[in-house]
Amino acid sequence: MSRLIVLDTETTGLSAENGDRIIELGCVELFNRKLTGNDLHIYFNPERESHEDALKVHGLTTDFLRDKPKFAMLANDVVDYLRDAELIIHNAAFDVGFLNKELELAGLPPLRSFVGEITDTLAMAKAVYPGKRNSLDALCDRFGVDRSNRTFHGAKLDAQLLADVYINLTRGQDALLIDIASNEPAAGAVVMIDLRSIELPVLVATEHELAAHEELLLQLDKASRGQTLFRQFDGIAVA
Repeated sequence: MSRLIVLDTETTGLSAENGDRIIELGCVELFNRKLTGNDLHIYFNPERESHEDALKVHGLTTDFLRDKPKFAMLANDVVDYLRDAELIIHNAAFDVGFLNKELELAGLPPLRSFVGEITDTLAMAKAVYPGKRNSLDALCDRFGVDRSNRTFHGAKLDAQLLADVYINLTRGQDALLIDIASNEPAAGAVVMIDLRSIELPVLVATEHELAAHEELLLQLDKASRGQTLFRQFDGIAVA
């Protein structure tokens, strides 16, 4: 089973081709659809100011980023972490475009040359919920994912939220493919138990229990004036 890396970035603006840069990278790792704790979270010095609208979204000021490493300094570490993993990204074209530009500036090959499949959860959500809002916030609300700590957009926090959203988006697959690595049944699953190897004891009624049963039958017979079904079928063998 391949590693899944849920990935998000924050940037100085909307256009990598026009010089905007990545200022934060957040990744969380999933294995067997569970968080492993093997995460990656880095702030970068973009060597430029963030656009005003972008700053309102992520809140990462130039002063805060001034002493952070440049992307090229850690590019090989990023490549090593992502290598051979399947990436889960919301609106993947945006993040992939920025990552490819940063890799190019660092003299490295593009993302798809060293990672596996790239899954876009925005495209998945649009296919499942056509015509509805499918932003990360909207999907969190739809699936009941707690985003109360999300004052600003942050790459690590957004990756964590997206991991929860992805599990919910693909939950239908779990109903058909129970995790073979787990010995515990899925919630709501019907567990079949083979009783052929179990010898069940036969309990015979005592004389006291037989007498009490007969007394109850007499009371029922009396109350129904002899119209009880057991009297009508008395003496008839049942196959």
